[in-house]
Amino acid sequence: MGITIYGCGQDEAVLFRELATGFGVVPTITEEPVSEANAALASGNRCVSVGHKTHISNAALQALSRAGVAYISTRSIGYNHLDVDYAHSVGIRVENVNYSPDSVADYTVMLMLMAVRHAKSLIRRTDVHDYRLHDVRGRELRDLTVGVVGTGRIGAAVVDRLRGFGCRVLAHDRSPKSSAEYVPFDGLLRHSDIVTLHTPLTAETHHLLNHQRIGTMKPDAFVINTGRGSLLDTEALLQALESGRLGGAALDVLEGEEGIFYADRRDHPIESKTLLRLQELPNVLVSPHTAYYTDHALSDTVENSLINCLKFESRNHHG
Repeated sequence: MGITIYGCGQDEAVLFRELATGFGVVPTITEEPVSEANAALASGNRCVSVGHKTHISNAALQALSRAGVAYISTRSIGYNHLDVDYAHSVGIRVENVNYSPDSVADYTVMLMLMAVRHAKSLIRRTDVHDYRLHDVRGRELRDLTVGVVGTGRIGAAVVDRLRGFGCRVLAHDRSPKSSAEYVPFDGLLRHSDIVTLHTPLTAETHHLLNHQRIGTMKPDAFVINTGRGSLLDTEALLQALESGRLGGAALDVLEGEEGIFYADRRDHPIESKTLLRLQELPNVLVSPHTAYYTDHALSDTVENSLINCLKFESRNHHG
């Protein structure tokens, strides 16, 4: 059986070629994201694997359907880069892949520590050989309350890690799953020194942290986002940061990151004024949607993409 793999980076391609042989799968690999123009690359393959880095248009989904595609496995946990309902309407089933939640959970805790220890301004200073102590002391996690919004696999893994630091952990989720202390969302915002976002992005959670809710947070609180950019109203966050109301932010995802993240922009002007304003602030860390990107998570993602497709084929083959 064959699978067409779209938006495939060189590191992923090596893994796909290695693992596909063991699974008896013939991979067709392209670095290009799926589009109407290249949907024909899937001809003869009922299953395709797509990346999360670029939006997939309905026209592209329709073209895949015409090429005979019946199944899309997205190499991500989130689905917000394609319209799943539209895909179903043209006869394509869409599933995500699970990968080790530890990659994002480790990174989230690292961002928390960097935020409360003022790592960005510290590194900026030492890079220009200013070795004085910062005028603001860092804080210890055991003295802080951390609010974890969304306790799915990644949120729960963050809660597990925080136990070792001895901090108070508050959690909010529509269906409580871990042994954390669950509180209403507004209470979590009022009492947390650090708020970290791990809920899926849906119509309901879009701008979950908006101007009004940021206004209820502790004056020196920190916001951590390794989930999806649009969980946060970035403009409202910027206003709070620029006015000195919040302690800082560490963001691995950003509204409008598409077309900026994952590209070398050194010689191109950055059109996003929001990104430029965030990066100017000494208490804001921005990284380019990289929390998931570890060797372990990448091999999980590739392996589970192949397994997803094989399962789909066997279910349909056996009726």
